[in-house]
Parts: sequence; structure tokens; C-alpha cells
Amino acid sequence: MLRPSFSSSLFASFLLIIGILAAAATSGWLDLEGFVDDSRDAAAVALVLSGGMQQLGERTLDLERGARQYLVLGQAPILERFRDAKAEALAALQPIDAQLPELSTVRVATREWRQQVQVAEAAILGATTATSADSTPAMEATTAAFATLARLNDGLARDLKAHFEVQNTDLLKALDQRRDLLARRILIALALAIGLATLSAWWLLRPLRHIEQSIADLGESRLQHSIVIDGPADLRRVGQQLDWLRLRLSELEADRNRVLRHVSHELKTPLASLREGVSLLADGVLGRLNPEQREVTAILDHNTRALHERIEQLLHYNAIQFDARRLDLRPSALLPLLRAVAGELQLQAQARGITIDVRGEAPLVRADAGKLRIALSNLIANAVGFSPAGSRIRLELSVQDEKVFIDCIDDGPGIKLEERERIFDPFFQGSHTDPRAARGSGLGLAIVREFITAHHGKVFALATEHGAHFRIELAHAT
Repeated sequence: MLRPSFSSSLFASFLLIIGILAAAATSGWLDLEGFVDDSRDAAAVALVLSGGMQQLGERTLDLERGARQYLVLGQAPILERFRDAKAEALAALQPIDAQLPELSTVRVATREWRQQVQVAEAAILGATTATSADSTPAMEATTAAFATLARLNDGLARDLKAHFEVQNTDLLKALDQRRDLLARRILIALALAIGLATLSAWWLLRPLRHIEQSIADLGESRLQHSIVIDGPADLRRVGQQLDWLRLRLSELEADRNRVLRHVSHELKTPLASLREGVSLLADGVLGRLNPEQREVTAILDHNTRALHERIEQLLHYNAIQFDARRLDLRPSALLPLLRAVAGELQLQAQARGITIDVRGEAPLVRADAGKLRIALSNLIANAVGFSPAGSRIRLELSVQDEKVFIDCIDDGPGIKLEERERIFDPFFQGSHTDPRAARGSGLGLAIVREFITAHHGKVFALATEHGAHFRIELAHAT
């Protein structure tokens, strides 16, 4: 199956769009040229007919004048001028016959015009052999013939005027038709161009969006699904490289987990022996210990227990990272969930005289309620652990635009400005100014960030004059 590259597809789309618009422009230009040619031809015919009609009127006057003079004077030069005027008049009739053959009235009028000229010529020629007393009928016949010619000239002029009006009307109609046709062609061309542009954008941008989402999935360690990019050949190759990268990252992740398990096992086995030995020393199995020796064994016991706890925490955090990638997203209500988590920590807070207040309202969010519960529990537990006795922790829900905010505000030692980003790193606890604040494992906020990021949300620390202010940002369920 032929799959062009991204650049060739884009170039072909531009060429097709330009071709469609060029075809519409060319057809419009050809229609315009055709109309201009028709108008030019019509104007030329009108000029010829108008000139012929004007010449016919002038020659008719010359014929009548020559006939009357010849009837009176009977001179041969006058008859010659009459015949010249007749020839010119008949020549003027010729284009009228040639250009308007479809008008029956014109054909009848020109035929009768020629007959009347012949009648007038016959009348004046017959008068040359008659006596002066007999010239009166010739004069009357000539007058009647030229009166008919004048009437025929008027009729031809009216017919030509009507013809010009019809011709102009037809040209205007043709112009309107061609304008409408051009408008339809332009609309069709625009529709085709927009459709082609939309199709091209879908064909080219859809795989780009897929690539963008795939890169985001790789960045967030969502490596379960294969990456298959459809579309142009070069983008398909990019998809294949991304899928190779996904497989490679999966292998590295598996190797990391395997090494972590092995290292943890290798550390825990001698550590268990070390703890057992320290316990035997502390119990005096190998003999009584003096106070200095007991202090040393106590230090060793504390550090071995702390090391064992760190190993367990490391394994737990690794499991949390793996679990955060598998979410069961459903519309969830935040206020009942927040109250439930606060209730679970109520005993721990009451033991130190700490009050937890929950207030505000928020719409549903798409979340995995179980994992969001773990994130909120760690956030509130962190606030309880670092808040002084008798203080208050405020949990507030609010909405702004398409975002839902969960604010956790306490009266603890707070966070230094330079530590706001690092406070979410695993095992980082910050530099506390209050020695009475409890120290945790340094994983609580890291777990919060893992689960909130998996929900495509954000968690960050805000600046405050005293205490700490954490904000979780999630999107609406709509």
C-alpha cells in the first residue's frame, strides 16, 4: 500500500487546493472573456447596422431628389447620379439582410424596399418618352414610391431599435447567468478546498496528536499499550521508533525493579543477622555490658531498625509508582472523600490536640477514588505530622474555570522558598525550624505527587507567611 511521506502529503494537499481554486478562477476568466467577445461582436454588428441604416436614409433622400430633378430636367447626368445613389442604397441594405436574417419583418421590408426603388426608377424612365402632359402620373408614382420607402425606412429603424434592445437584454441576462454560474463554481471550489484542507489536516494532524500523546505516556511511564501511528510513511516510522523506545523503557523498568528487589533481598538478609546479633548483645547473652557498651548497642539497634525501615519504604514507594499507572477513572465526589480521609486521621490529630476543618464545595472529578484517597491521606498526614500541638489544619475545596482546587493549610514550620520543588522528591524532608515537628520518611509528598500526576493534575506548595499551604489541582469530570 502506497503511503506518501508527511512533506509529500502536505505538498500534494497544497497543490490540489491551488488546482481547485485555479480551475475556478480559470473558468471564471474564460466566461468573462466569452462575455467580452459576445459584447464586442454585438457592438460591432450594432455599429454596422446603425451605419447601414443611416446610409440608407441618406441615399433615399438622394434618390428622391435625383428622381424629381430628372423628371423636371430630363438630363442624363442626373439619371446617372440617381443610379449611383440606388447602388449605394442597395449596398446599405446588404448588411441589414446579412446580419438579421431571422427577422421576417426585416426581410419583407428590404424586399419591398428594392421593389419600390424599381418602381420609382421605372416611373422616371417611362416619363422620358412621354409628353409633359403625361408626366403627372410618373410624378405621382414616384412620390408614392418614395413615400413607401420613407415608411419602410422608419419600420426598419424601429425593427433595428427593437433588435438592439432585445440584444442588450440578452447580454444582461447572459451576464447574470454567467455571474451566478461563476458564484456557484467559486462556492463549489471553496467547499472542495475546505473539505480537502480538513481531510488533509485530519490525515496529517491526527498522527501528530497520537505521537504527542504517546510521548506524554512514555514520559509518565504508561508503557502497557503498543504505539501504532497511522498516516504518512515518515510518521509511521516515528511511531515504530517510539514503540521501540516503549519496549526499551519497559525492559529498563523491569530491570530496575528486579535489581531493586535483589538488592533489597541482599541487604535485608545480612541486616537481619546484624539485628539479631545486636539484640543478643543487648540482652547480655554474651556477657554483661557496661553503660558505654549498652549505649553503642542501642545506637546500632536504632540504625539497623532505621535501615530496615528505609528498605521497606523504598520497596513500598516502588510499588506505589507501579500502582499509580493503573487508574480506574470514574466520576467522584471530592467533599465526602475529603471528609472520610480526615475522619480516618482524626484520632492521630486529636492525640496532639489538632483540629481538622473541611469546607467548600466542588463538582465531580474523574478519578480513581481509592488512589486519590491515598494521596489525600498522605497530604493530610504530612500536615498533621508537622503541625504544632493545639493548631488547626484547614482543608478547602474551590472551583475556578474548569479546575477544582483542594487546599491544605497548616500552622507548621512551613517550607523555604528554595525547597518548594524539592519537597516532593522522595526522602527529602526539608530543613525544619521547629524541632518539635515530627519527622517522617520523606515519601508522603512524593506519593501525593505520583498519584495526582497520574490523574493529569498538579500539586504544588504556595507561598505563605507562616505554615505550609499545599494545593492540588484537578479537572472537572465533564
